[in-house]
Amino acid sequence: MDPGDEKAGHFNTLIYMTFKELGLGPTILSAIEASGYTQPTPIQAQAIPEILAGRDIIGSAQTGTGKTAAFALPALHILGGHKKGAPPRCLALGPTRELAAQVQGQFEKYGEQTKLKTTLVHGGVSYGPQRDALEKGADVVVATPGRLLDHVEQGSIDLSSIELLILDEVDRMLDMGFIDDVKRIIKHCRNPKRQTLLFSATVSEDIKRLIARSLKDPVEIAIAIKITPAETVKHEVYPVGAMQKFDLLIALIESMDIDSMIIFCRMKVGADRIARWLSERDYNCAAMHSNLQQKARTKALEQFKSGEIKILVATDIASRGLDIANVTHVINYDVPEHCEDYVHRIGRTGRAQREGDAATILAPDETAKIDAIEKFIDQPIPQRKLEGFNYFHEPQIRDAEQAAPKRRRRNSSTSKFGRRRR
Repeated sequence: MDPGDEKAGHFNTLIYMTFKELGLGPTILSAIEASGYTQPTPIQAQAIPEILAGRDIIGSAQTGTGKTAAFALPALHILGGHKKGAPPRCLALGPTRELAAQVQGQFEKYGEQTKLKTTLVHGGVSYGPQRDALEKGADVVVATPGRLLDHVEQGSIDLSSIELLILDEVDRMLDMGFIDDVKRIIKHCRNPKRQTLLFSATVSEDIKRLIARSLKDPVEIAIAIKITPAETVKHEVYPVGAMQKFDLLIALIESMDIDSMIIFCRMKVGADRIARWLSERDYNCAAMHSNLQQKARTKALEQFKSGEIKILVATDIASRGLDIANVTHVINYDVPEHCEDYVHRIGRTGRAQREGDAATILAPDETAKIDAIEKFIDQPIPQRKLEGFNYFHEPQIRDAEQAAPKRRRRNSSTSKFGRRRR
């Protein structure tokens, strides 16, 4: 099974091998064994030997394939032990505070016996403790782009000695508008012997341009795993006029037996607005998105986990990378922009073989997005009319035959990225 990822049990390795056969040292192997893992996933089996050989890597793999361990394990092996007084030697960059915290947790878990020092740098909290930790010395810095650049400009951190640069979830960083920040950070990592590991679910033209500038003769490792919703999740679409979306949301909530629910919105302002409207109607809820201070995000998450609040209204920041169990219901107030996000969103419920319910409110101008999602997951999503709801206009309900998607073929492959450049 895959270290550090609960979904890895759904994937089979390409070659039946052990972590020891990948070339990892005894200290790292001991940490893996203590965690109860014996067999690497495909992305780990292919990426770890290349990273240990000193190659730059482009890892194209979805969340849930063991991607974090694929770079954390060899990085820990390469770094060895703690070097007192040395500047940071490894930088792992991620798009959100929660994902950065998850990556840091992986480094600390598998590097416990190495005595390597890991520091987490992200926004939403005060600069002082982060500055103090950097001054004391950190072998590994896990960071989000904006706060890291602040520390660079303030002189709190020097990136010129970075030996390993890890760019994680690059597609999401670009979607969130961090492309210029990422480019600036790469320029600060001036070590001529730097090894760069780039991981992204997809490789767009913008990412290809970034690769051409920043990576040296990289090896591309593409693990194309078909992503489908868990069988334990019942998911449906409810068409409605745009003016009645919130009214239908209330009706759906009232029709459900809720223990804990996440409502996903596309925009941060939308999450705030829906949370405010629900609060005005005496629903116990909180908003969660990237514009909130870290203290507020942590509080909302803790209250949701403890059951103090039953409804969390969030952007896609809560769709992955967060340890949230026992979510009984998910509602997509807005259809997500990216097909993968649909699977991640509804996957917040129905975890650990429990049953879960997910509903998507579909406005007329979002139909094309649902069509794309159905093709991506290779299955139609049932459309429903909520009984007892007073529709202004009769919703157009599409039957399953109309929604049948075209089947796509996906493969796993390893190739030299540089050979395919134009």
